[in-house]
Amino acid sequence: MVAFDGVVLGDLSTPCEVFGRAQTTEGLPAYELRVCASRQRVESEHVGLDVPHRLTTLRSADTVVVPGLDRLEREVPEVVKVEIRRAIRRGARVASICTGAFVLAASGVLDGLRATTHWMAAPELARRYPSVSVDPNVLYVDNGLVLTSAGAAAGLDLCLHMVRSDLGADVGARTARGVVMPLERAGGQAQFIAYEKPTDEGTPIGGVLEWALQHLAQDLSLSRLARRAAMSVRTFCRHFRDQVGVTPAVWIARARIGRAQRLLETTHLSVEHVATEVGFRSSTVLREHFARLLGTTPNAYRRAFAGGADAG
Repeated sequence: MVAFDGVVLGDLSTPCEVFGRAQTTEGLPAYELRVCASRQRVESEHVGLDVPHRLTTLRSADTVVVPGLDRLEREVPEVVKVEIRRAIRRGARVASICTGAFVLAASGVLDGLRATTHWMAAPELARRYPSVSVDPNVLYVDNGLVLTSAGAAAGLDLCLHMVRSDLGADVGARTARGVVMPLERAGGQAQFIAYEKPTDEGTPIGGVLEWALQHLAQDLSLSRLARRAAMSVRTFCRHFRDQVGVTPAVWIARARIGRAQRLLETTHLSVEHVATEVGFRSSTVLREHFARLLGTTPNAYRRAFAGGADAG
């Protein structure tokens, strides 16, 4: 595990906890753990850490885990990036947790690969490193020797995945029970993403978006939306994609799923009723969109996020 100034403590402690708990079928420690840094003491946001091992430890490590940074503008020492590249060249496995993906990307080891990070940081990762295919919807990405995870708790998912890959499902399951986590969580990071409301209400497209959000249960056909914007369907679709970045159909599906998420979180409405409330033809259509956009089911989402509110 690599430490540096600005290291996120939760990201650093997660691999220590998971790999430290993993035991072989004979009950022996499965991993030897070492935390290392380019100097003896590093400063996190809240505490200072005395690090027991130097960065040269990476040269003999089978797996290198890079935690996240407290600020995206923070630079890690060049020697850290050099040692990460050295580890990859000799065939070590390198994994990042949360914004640790920025450290891997700055080291050049994510070029041409699919990767993920915390959903709030994903657009910035994609902007800074266009050669990286950033997927903000998943909990982790395994490219073989290079792995990345989404934010915070997704680091647990990634570390448990590595334990299972190394030692099998039985050891993985025992380790997961030890850290009180399911070996596999339903869905991906997409179910945690907070989609922003349109910010360009002053434009014809923005006005249509705002109106559509208030009428999701109604017919939102292209022809109806185009009429509200006083445009032809073809012109509307072109302007819509230019301003919003996706097609009207994709945006409407996401908006309806977002509304369904809030209803599942805050009411006891049945899945069938929720589907009707947000404009899907049936609960089957709702489930299909949930699976495609969020990687889970409405019932699983409700179990994970419902706040126990009375039906509204």
